[in-house]
Amino acid sequence: PELSEEPPAEMVKMTKSKTFQAYLPNCHRTYSCIHCRAHLANHDELISKASVDVISPFFFFFFRVNVGCGPAEERVLLTGLHAVADIYCENCKTTLGWKYEHAFESSQKYKEGKFIIELAHMIKDNGWE
Repeated sequence: PELSEEPPAEMVKMTKSKTFQAYLPNCHRTYSCIHCRAHLANHDELISKASVDVISPFFFFFFRVNVGCGPAEERVLLTGLHAVADIYCENCKTTLGWKYEHAFESSQKYKEGKFIIELAHMIKDNGWE
């Protein structure tokens, strides 16, 4: 018999399951993507909860996991001109915030290499009371 390129209708199509790239330790308070629950950051890496550059609240982190980074572009924020790259959840691809790649004003250099995750895109997990 001739082989068909189409699978028979009764066959179940297998899909690749989603897995996170990294899990943060259960003993620490963590922040996760509100959309898919992928771990994003450890509470110990939180720098600030302030909202300086935008209207919506955000958290400022040193380190993050399961987060991809887009190309950098120049944006004028409330604190001046910065080169920033949008960051997104590696699991569900939701845009979460941005990474400061370069600050053009010397008073803003401390932000370089740090990550902003908007509060609307994360949830507290593991060990919060």
